[in-house]
Amino acid sequence: MKPFVTHTGIAAPLNRVNVDTDAIIPKQFLKRIERTGFGQFLFYEWRFTPEGQPIESFVLNQPKYAGSTILLARNNFGCGSSREHAPWALDDYGFRAIIAPSFADIFYNNCFKNGILPIKLSEEQVDELFTRAETYDRYELTIDLQAKTVRDAHGLSYSFEVDDYRRYCLLNGLDDIGITLQLEEKIAAYEAQRR
Repeated sequence: MKPFVTHTGIAAPLNRVNVDTDAIIPKQFLKRIERTGFGQFLFYEWRFTPEGQPIESFVLNQPKYAGSTILLARNNFGCGSSREHAPWALDDYGFRAIIAPSFADIFYNNCFKNGILPIKLSEEQVDELFTRAETYDRYELTIDLQAKTVRDAHGLSYSFEVDDYRRYCLLNGLDDIGITLQLEEKIAAYEAQRR
């Protein structure tokens, strides 16, 4: 997993509440068993017509937000089924962080396990970020996980909270397997003793 220390990227405002995991990655694209290849299908039914043509009005199809790596969202982002494919699709598309007032619990946990930083800010703070993302051309945010801050080049700075263990894992690029492999020598010694 790629470490997350500091990240600067364009913020894309997805102005919808209760975005569920089937909207994030529709069910018909869940046939792959790898974690890669899902980005092209992210928000597919919102991004494309039934004939596969881009819907120009959708935020990720607008040139202003091309190459976005930070997603601004509304309440209860990631609700619905617990499919881990949702953070896989967001990551594969290029998103490193999602900022919202609230997240569905399972989706929130899955983000951390897949190298995406979900940041909870107040509704008022998220409103301000939406306003700025819609006002400034190619609006960038810098997220500093060490300092637990979100800031822009226009004087805005917000702090956020994150669990210390999850923060440690992201800073060091460790998923559950990576954490286990830190004990590889002890595991090997135990297995050798058991023989």
